[in-house]
Order: sequence, then C-alpha cells, then structure tokens
Amino acid sequence: MNNTALTLCLSAAILAGLSTDGFAAGDRHGGPRINFEEVDANADGLLSPEEMETHRAARFAEADTDGSGGLSPAEVEARMIATQNERRERMLDRMFERRDADADGEITMAEMSESRSADRFSRADADGDGLISRAEFDEAREKARSKQGRAQ
Repeated sequence: MNNTALTLCLSAAILAGLSTDGFAAGDRHGGPRINFEEVDANADGLLSPEEMETHRAARFAEADTDGSGGLSPAEVEARMIATQNERRERMLDRMFERRDADADGEITMAEMSESRSADRFSRADADGDGLISRAEFDEAREKARSKQGRAQ
C-alpha cells in the first residue's frame, strides 16, 4: 500500500474515532468520555446537529496540532497517548476515592482488602457456608465474565 493510501485509510479511521458518537460511547475503544453538557453548547438541554458537529470539529482541531487540516501519524499517536494518560489518571483518582478510606493519600493493605475481598467472597459463597467450593468459584468467575461482556 502506498503512503497516500495508507494516510487516507489512517485519516478515515481517526475521523471515525474522533466522531462525537464514538466519544459518547465511552472508553471501550480508547476514546475519552464526554458529558452531555460539554456538547450542549447553548445549555438548552438538547443536542442539535450543529452542536454535535461543532464538538466534533473542535476535537479534530485539538488533534491537528500543526493546523494543517489533516492528521499525521505523529498527531494521531500523540492524541492516543494523551487519551490513554487521561484514562489512567481517571482510574487512579477513582481507585483512591474508593479505597483510601482515611484519605491520607496512601492505600494500605487493610484498605485494599476490606474494600472488595469480603464482598467478593460473600457473593461467591453461594450457599453461605463460609467456604468457596470449586463449583461456586467457577460460577462466580462465569458471572464476572458475562458481566464484563455486557459492559462492552
């Protein structure tokens, strides 16, 4: 494939990824999450096609750092890295909000353990006998997998 065709294909893929519809879908394919208010420029509680297009154009312009009107592989890579870093920061913030019970900026082993282990154990212990059998373990794992499948 020659460079022009490769550039066109890459640009088309990036445009699809930068579309507002893709962003609204969330983090599944690496696009940042946006909120309704961000797109609703006139704050009327409704999204117009113009607001959607304005938002889409702003996201494209943000990625087009050299202002050429097109996205180079370097610009796409930079946007991908920035998006990954933003996602990592949000995940880190959420983790500390949930687990740092005493808000001291550190998560201790006790905070890690008490935040999820007991809850997971009790959910897996289907018969409530205080022990998890192989069957209960397999069932809990299957439930977790199906839950992940629905989230995507």
